[in-house]
Amino acid sequence: MQTVNWNSASEVEKNRALSRPETPPDQEITAKISAIFAEIKTGGDKALLAFTDQFDGVTLNKVAFDVPSSPVPNLDIEDEKAILLAAANIRKFHKAQLPIPVSIETQPGVLCEKVWRPMNSVGLYIPGGSAPLISTLLMLAIPAQIAGVKEIAIITPPQKGEGPVDKGILFVARLLGIKTIYLAGGAQAIAALTYGTQTVPAVDKLFGPGNLWVTEAKKYANSLPSANVIAPAIDMPAGPSEVMVLADNQANPAIVAADMLAQAEHDPLAQALLVCFTARMALDVSLEIDKQLKTLTRKEIATASANNMLAITCKVPSDALDVINKYAPEHLILNAESANAYLSGINNAGSVFVGPNTPEAAGDYASGTNHVLPTAGFARNYSGLSTSAFMKSITIQKIDDAGLKTLGPSIVRMANMEGLDGHAASVTMRLKLLEEQNNPLLKRVV
Repeated sequence: MQTVNWNSASEVEKNRALSRPETPPDQEITAKISAIFAEIKTGGDKALLAFTDQFDGVTLNKVAFDVPSSPVPNLDIEDEKAILLAAANIRKFHKAQLPIPVSIETQPGVLCEKVWRPMNSVGLYIPGGSAPLISTLLMLAIPAQIAGVKEIAIITPPQKGEGPVDKGILFVARLLGIKTIYLAGGAQAIAALTYGTQTVPAVDKLFGPGNLWVTEAKKYANSLPSANVIAPAIDMPAGPSEVMVLADNQANPAIVAADMLAQAEHDPLAQALLVCFTARMALDVSLEIDKQLKTLTRKEIATASANNMLAITCKVPSDALDVINKYAPEHLILNAESANAYLSGINNAGSVFVGPNTPEAAGDYASGTNHVLPTAGFARNYSGLSTSAFMKSITIQKIDDAGLKTLGPSIVRMANMEGLDGHAASVTMRLKLLEEQNNPLLKRVV
């Protein structure tokens, strides 16, 4: 793992140190995704099944899979308990996030309100390739249900072997009362949720992480012209997963390395950065990474990702905060004795894990916070997934006679300033009617 001294580095070197791993050019992938979307649009379920056979190596005779009502066989009781605990914590945290309606009289006779309504339909993409993400189903479906979404479409790539759906995903589906799971992956799954097929419903908003193809397909769906389809919204832009670990001199290098490798095993393009205060800590963590890599089941993926790792040494905590806010990490671990002292200075991060006993894996699974977070520096302007992401707000205004009399003249003046006399007339006509109604001499004779 290379080390960069932040205090002696030039601006060019600093920018290079905080750059993300390169991904293939969007244009090449977009052209292929466009072709897949066109096939799904015209071919529906038949095209979707053909792509599943081609890309996933699984031959199916139908897209929809009915979740059985009977208990899921061969699932360890301790696994069930772990899922139940995670579900309870996620539900508790996300229920507390339900937005509160606002009602305020901005001036006498002028009432302004903000109310929240659930999305009508959402599509939840659950990765299911080499690692079926049962945690993602919890993270997406629970807040969607809390928000009150009417139609929740779950789509996941089919599995080879025992059955088309991972038993952990099946257990969560039964737990949450989900009746149907749609079997498809990659760009073709996103296309099905965008256009709809004979089986898969078109949805208003797309959620869920995925590989490069899923990420680009979501962006493509969101950009479709309205003449072709009502383009679905997406949860957030996304790139490969990432973690930044701040470690003070008291941090355990083995723990720091384990946290970095936990992110590295996601994807060859995943990135793990270390921010510390001595070259010795950087070296000790690097040695631990080399040691622990050999023990991982997904060591080939983690080894490729390790090429993106970097240690950045700083003199003082304020320099470390500068690094953190410039990078804007998806996950930020503060493995320091004075971890709480850093919090007020952190502006850009998806989710923060405070103290040596708080691994990033806690947020991935069971602490209660959501693991769908902004990557690729988007933590500068995006938040992690919350219950309100499955809702939209509507503003309401109510103006009585007194309110219109006092507010109206200001509206008219501003409309005239902008040269919008139609806007002004819509107010002056009402004011005139009010004047007639309140002045007996001006009332019309019927």
